[in-house]
Amino acid sequence: MLNIILEVCAGLVLFLYAISSLSKTLIHAIGDKANHWIQKFTSNNLSSILVGAVITTLLDSSSAVIIITIILVNSKLLSFKQAMGIVLGANIGTTVSSQIISLNIGKYSPILLVAGFLLILFSKKEQFQNIGKVILYFGLLFFGLYTIENAVEPLKNEVFFADLMKKVENPIAGSIVGAIVTLLIQSSSATVGMAILLTKKGFLSLTGGIAIMLGAELGTCSDTIIATIRGSRAAIKTGLFHVSFNLLSICLGLILFTPFVVLVNKISAGTSIERALANAHMIFNVSGVLLFAWTLPFFEKILNKLIPEKVAS
Repeated sequence: MLNIILEVCAGLVLFLYAISSLSKTLIHAIGDKANHWIQKFTSNNLSSILVGAVITTLLDSSSAVIIITIILVNSKLLSFKQAMGIVLGANIGTTVSSQIISLNIGKYSPILLVAGFLLILFSKKEQFQNIGKVILYFGLLFFGLYTIENAVEPLKNEVFFADLMKKVENPIAGSIVGAIVTLLIQSSSATVGMAILLTKKGFLSLTGGIAIMLGAELGTCSDTIIATIRGSRAAIKTGLFHVSFNLLSICLGLILFTPFVVLVNKISAGTSIERALANAHMIFNVSGVLLFAWTLPFFEKILNKLIPEKVAS
């Protein structure tokens, strides 16, 4: 059992390190351009959503994009109205990683590791070195998940683990577990990724995986709350909007949990259970954005009333 715990921890550390390093590398490489794109292409709600989705897909971290957005709002380079669309878009972009994880490419991760390492080793230009780092970190990300996947294999014969997994079949309990795990490891992508692996190995049903995914959407708000500390009123409103949007989406998801699971099963008929969970993640987040996008003026009005801007004296 100790070996299993150590292997799971090692895989998780590799995964989290890869996500953190990948985001930092990409922000360093395209950070100024990302800021430029965010400011230039956020003239309306639709373009703001698209920018948030695209940049989150590139950086593979909704938290990084939302924190960048809060920083830009705090610097008065973005308005609160523009930031709301980006937050919605970030929720769509983060589902891309779930789709990639479900493709079962972990066993090919050494190819990415070797290719990235060789590019870093033999490239003299910073541009190619950054590309090498991105490839290396993607390989590390998938290798971390592959390590976790192999580590939990022996748990199939453990009764206590099976009983533990049954408890998260309850939507409320599963959501609480997903939120706590995300709060502890500070990565909703890692939480959803582990849920996908557990469904693939037969430890989790689709119901339990979806419940954990819902909780992960709440746990990821912790980064946003921290980023708004000592921020401007516009930055605080941006953080509150993110938390409010996620909370409302999760509540609706829990209320409509059973029909949502049925819908996912119908849409994902004929696919593997891990792909079904990745599809559930995407359907949930995209549906939430489509449902709430038209209410942005309402959110803006309410939050402006609750937290009005300071009147210049």
